Amino acid sequence: MRDLIRQRFENKSIVLLGFGREGQASYALLRRIFPMKILVVADMNDGVRENPLFKHDDHVRFITGAGYLRHLKDYDVIFRSPGIPIWEWTSQAPEDEAASADSSKFLIPREKITSQTDLFLECYSRQVIGITGTKGKSTTSSLIHHVLKTAGVNTLLAGNIGNPVFHFIDLISPETKIIFELSSHQLEFITVAPHISVLLNLYQEHLDAYESYESYQLAKINITKYQVPGDYIIFNADDELVKKLVTPYLISRHGYPYSLENQLHPGGFIQDGMIIFSDGQKEVPVWKIHQDRFLRGEHNLRNILAAVNVAMICGIDTQSIEEGIATFKGLEHRLEYVGEFGKIHFYNDSIATIPEACIEAVKAIPNVDTLIAGGFDRNIDYTGLADFLSRSSVRNIILLGAAGKRIMEHLALFKHTGKKIYYINRFDDFKSIAFQETRVGCACLLSPAAASYDEFKNFEERGKRFRELVRSESVK
Repeated sequence: MRDLIRQRFENKSIVLLGFGREGQASYALLRRIFPMKILVVADMNDGVRENPLFKHDDHVRFITGAGYLRHLKDYDVIFRSPGIPIWEWTSQAPEDEAASADSSKFLIPREKITSQTDLFLECYSRQVIGITGTKGKSTTSSLIHHVLKTAGVNTLLAGNIGNPVFHFIDLISPETKIIFELSSHQLEFITVAPHISVLLNLYQEHLDAYESYESYQLAKINITKYQVPGDYIIFNADDELVKKLVTPYLISRHGYPYSLENQLHPGGFIQDGMIIFSDGQKEVPVWKIHQDRFLRGEHNLRNILAAVNVAMICGIDTQSIEEGIATFKGLEHRLEYVGEFGKIHFYNDSIATIPEACIEAVKAIPNVDTLIAGGFDRNIDYTGLADFLSRSSVRNIILLGAAGKRIMEHLALFKHTGKKIYYINRFDDFKSIAFQETRVGCACLLSPAAASYDEFKNFEERGKRFRELVRSESVK
């Protein structure tokens, strides 16, 4: 990796676009390789100038504030962090240099844009198992990592789950399996794909960051588009959109779909209460689905199927797979049981930022009597969620934020006899309603179906606040 970066960028000017976790990891590695090179940091936030990383660095320059995107075309290499928008980079640049600072139309040649993800895959793609999808990425990535670790495999978990891959360069040997959770933003500009790719599902999300839902889909499908003949693509055959997008690439890939509905050869499926893996010639019983498991719900059964396909392709024995599934306890903020307080069961599913995830959560948790939903509005369609909730057994629906207002408007279109609908102005206000209205022995579920950016920095902060408020009741 260091040799590749040194050879490719030795005589190039470099700008680091975005200085979050990944930008900081890119800076740290580049500075180790080029101790005297001028590195430019471009970020909306003026506060990045005060980062302790720069305390003794006289060779760093900054472009910050509202116009931080304006001069990108002046550099040879743009190290782009995920989520930083460079829309329509093939379009015409503003004619007037004093054009609006937030204009998204810049003339930026595609070959100037690189990223941690693309460089890492160029070096290590044969060792990478990449996982993407709108929902379930973190759970499935962590489950695969846990199963492989249980089997004694040297494995690392990195990527969108919060661990930039450049942090792990010194830990990778030729035997290391790298489990790489990939967001649409990380996949957007890749030119190399993982040897084993997993595409879980596709729903409307991040529509505020893309020109269209189709643009978001095209970013996701890069996970197989840039694979080479002989690579593996594992995908959800029950998702018609996923199947449609993957099918053109199967001619030169090893395709291993999975399904809850149909038997697949090759692939993973369920037969007589058992997950079966087929390599196309023989069937191998892997795991009884009725065993106790920490991963609740039908959606998590699909995630388990995806993980089983990966593990079997990697040659993991069925005993290790069974043990790995049985001992995997899930992740924070994902159908997380907070506890019983006031004889009410509280569940934190703050990561549910789309309607489909909220629906699956209500299905997975027994006796949901109160649902807390809403937040930052990203123009997602809530009609299906409103229809589902109107027919569900949920009696109390607590809504907040701009997304909550739209959910409430959609609910008004459906009959919801016997339901109580509350709109609150602050997240914290859910607490008194939840404890007063939720029936004894039933569940109160936070599953927002919306992003958290109106009140919180991220879904983790929202989930932690939920836990704090609920648990504070026990100390009264």
